Amino acid sequence: MSYHHGLELVFSDPVFVMCPAVFHEPIFREPTPDEVRLVAGQVGEVPAVVVAFEADAGGPEPASGLIAAGRLEVVRGIVFRYWRENLAAGERLAPWVRPPRS
Repeated sequence: MSYHHGLELVFSDPVFVMCPAVFHEPIFREPTPDEVRLVAGQVGEVPAVVVAFEADAGGPEPASGLIAAGRLEVVRGIVFRYWRENLAAGERLAPWVRPPRS
């Protein structure tokens, strides 16, 4: 188990998300032409970013995911999923992490 990750994909202006509620170990790939057509049919155009992936969602086979957005930023560095003080250079907290209540 890991309480951090070293690479984060940040999607801005998402317009389409189709993926399992919980998944692990995504392997990203170029979307197929059919996946791009699916997104375009749902949102009315082909967005700037369309990303597909396969991931472990707990079933016998990998689950597919598809995300479309206006922008994608790849952020490198350690991102902690729990509260932690005194972060080193290049480390940060996940956006949902809040300090413990006193």
